[in-house]
Amino acid sequence: MSVPAPTSSWDTIKNVFYRKDEVYQMSWQIPDLSDYLVAVGKNGGPIAIMRDERKVMLLGKHMPGKPKIYMYTSSGLPIDSFAWDLSPPVLLHFTPTHLLVVSDEGTYRLYDLSNPGSFAQHTLGGESGEMGVVFAVAYNDGFVVFNGGLHFMEVKGWHGARPIQLTSSQLTEPPSSWTVVPPDQSISGHVEVLISTGSTIITLDSLERIDQRIDRGPFNHILLSPNGRFLALITVSGMLWVVSSDFARSLSEVEISQIEGLDGHEGPVEQAAWCGDNAVVLRWGGKVVVVGPGGAALRYDYSPSAELAGEIDGLRIISSSTCDFVQKVPDPSLAVFRPGSDHPAAILFDALDHFERKSPKADESIRAIRPELASAVDTCIEAAGRETEPHWQKKLLRAAQFGRAFMDLYNPSDFVTMGQTLKVLNAVRYFEIGIPITYEQYLASSATSLITHLISRNLHLLALRISQHLGLRPDMVLKHWATAKISHAREMDGQTDEAICQAIVAKFEKEGERSVSYAEIAKKAWESGRTTLATMLLDHELRAAEQVPLLLQMKENKVALVKAIASGDTDLVYHVLLHLRRTLSPGDFFHILDDSVSPGLTPAVKLLQVYAREGDRQLLRDFYYQDDRRTETACLEMEEAGASQSQEQRLDHLAAAAQSFGQHKDRAFEAKMTDDAHRLLTLQLTYEKELSSQGLKFAGLSVNQFIYELLLAGVNKRAEKVRADWKVPDKRFWWIKLKALAALKDWDGLEAFAKSKKSPIGYEPFVTHLLSLSPPHPSQAATFVPRCDPKARSDLYVKCAEWGKAAEAAKERGDKAKLEQLRRTAPSGLAQRDVDQVIKSMTK
Repeated sequence: MSVPAPTSSWDTIKNVFYRKDEVYQMSWQIPDLSDYLVAVGKNGGPIAIMRDERKVMLLGKHMPGKPKIYMYTSSGLPIDSFAWDLSPPVLLHFTPTHLLVVSDEGTYRLYDLSNPGSFAQHTLGGESGEMGVVFAVAYNDGFVVFNGGLHFMEVKGWHGARPIQLTSSQLTEPPSSWTVVPPDQSISGHVEVLISTGSTIITLDSLERIDQRIDRGPFNHILLSPNGRFLALITVSGMLWVVSSDFARSLSEVEISQIEGLDGHEGPVEQAAWCGDNAVVLRWGGKVVVVGPGGAALRYDYSPSAELAGEIDGLRIISSSTCDFVQKVPDPSLAVFRPGSDHPAAILFDALDHFERKSPKADESIRAIRPELASAVDTCIEAAGRETEPHWQKKLLRAAQFGRAFMDLYNPSDFVTMGQTLKVLNAVRYFEIGIPITYEQYLASSATSLITHLISRNLHLLALRISQHLGLRPDMVLKHWATAKISHAREMDGQTDEAICQAIVAKFEKEGERSVSYAEIAKKAWESGRTTLATMLLDHELRAAEQVPLLLQMKENKVALVKAIASGDTDLVYHVLLHLRRTLSPGDFFHILDDSVSPGLTPAVKLLQVYAREGDRQLLRDFYYQDDRRTETACLEMEEAGASQSQEQRLDHLAAAAQSFGQHKDRAFEAKMTDDAHRLLTLQLTYEKELSSQGLKFAGLSVNQFIYELLLAGVNKRAEKVRADWKVPDKRFWWIKLKALAALKDWDGLEAFAKSKKSPIGYEPFVTHLLSLSPPHPSQAATFVPRCDPKARSDLYVKCAEWGKAAEAAKERGDKAKLEQLRRTAPSGLAQRDVDQVIKSMTK
């Protein structure tokens, strides 16, 4: 069977070539699409149809009962169907993974394409719920509704977001037509609504209402071109007016009744759409007219009706029998195949033909385009991408390969990439797959979007092979496959949890190179009520950060904690601890943390203590109490006592600490010390109260400081009582009293104290302390030198600047060496004279 030439489907509109290719012969048995609401997915997406309840149908033409929504591939093969049990819909729209259906009562559903029976239902609520929805228009990431209250509401995203009312339209009746400008194509960056009211058009968004001040309306159709740069407006009087999207430039005006091929009796346009960004297509029943910029047109007939679906590079025409694609002939294809083309790519293509027929003209052709050979090769590669027939794809690529042979340097990456891409596109265009995506659509939407489309229809094997062919990670495909397997698995079919887990793990290890996360699959299993399967899958998850959150959701608290500890991630352990603290009762929380039963939990227990010590002391106290840690509890109370600003609270903490120490058989000493601290603080507070007139503060002082302050205050009996109660040794007490009397400069008292009994610390400290004061008191210090050891007196007198007495002390001991030393070191003057006199007295 001969393959038709690429130009066999070409037509011209004023020297502009368009082509209409039959993509599929439809497999469905639908005699008339005009009886249905029809939605067509972008980029070769599926088709959804539903009987239009607003139209009067002939008895027996359709099956009675609740209406159903049928989903088909673009080739007319059935995908699935499901009953519609709400009020009649005003909008059917395909998102990348769902079918959106909006009812006129303000309820909308999102049907999962991979499991059409399942859906998420949301309501618009408010005014839309009370007064109903009149019209709805969807864009790439949300939709806008016009409700019975004559207000426009925007819903962002597909997950039940709260509707946002746009600025008041000030309409008193429904508009004759309106459309939506998506955020990525609007000047403001927000969703804009274009409304035909009266003779003008209003631009509306969430912030303002702008009158475009035109006087050609009202308009029955407002169409935004795929690139967002142009608007096609069809007036009630039958004028097709094309303007720039900002209404600044008028590009074309066509009287529809004057279009060639129309008899002028068609009536109002039933449907209109853009064919790429180049032409506007009008439809009356099954009559389809492609209108070019100058008013020239192409006419196609589809009996009895058709549906138009605009794409970024053309237009799909869906009818009862065929799926056709109309587009302006792409420039690369035009360069190669246009009759009489002298483009280097056309010459290269002909050169290949001559070469295959062994004609010498092949060499002549190559020589003729030698300077433009690289451009010719690139154009042939690009033209191959724009052809849907594999025969011409291969021939164009062979022409490119033939041209490469005559080039010294050429980067083959574009050639290889195009070959890979065409293999993918041909696979998904196959009749049984039914995704007639074009090369331009593929580039605009990316390979990932195509794979998403495939897995949304559960074509997992094809999606996996395409991912591997393009060098993409298979994670997305494998996860969706596993999720679908779990959703459709039944115990009664012999698909036990263990069998499903083994199948998923085997597939992941074979196809996913052990890099696919099991956590998301486990979550789906848990949501499906298969907790055992979820736990099995999580055992294969290598990343604790993925395991732990799901284990917590599944209430597998102890397992989650063990996994977090095993990961070595401190933050993850804290995450689990804080979650358990927030969701469990104290008893259950501390029961899980019992490391005496589970020693592996010790790291978590230590981390909990670190956290609680810094941020939640009550938690730490409760933990110690629950775990019967008396020593730790007492130490905590001691810390709290030290940090307390209130003395009463400090007393309470000390009492609690003493009690906790006392309850531990090995902490008798600590209990005694803590009790002494409590008694001391109590006594200090008592004395503060008794001596309040003097404004004295004793709280927090040590025993030594307490005695010292009492001595300074002159309450010696109280100081003696503290000394006796706390059994302060004599040596320490003498030191304290020495310092206190010196600080008071009570020289008589100090003398009396020194004579009261033999000093347990000796008298040299009296001298050194008095000399260490600021300022020093050498004269008072010298009075205590005679009581010191004779050997030290001479040096002590020197420190007191009593050089003569130092010499006398040395003389009394007969220490001539010391006298000689004093004579050498004594300062000149009186001190030198005193020393010399003592030395002379020895020689007489």
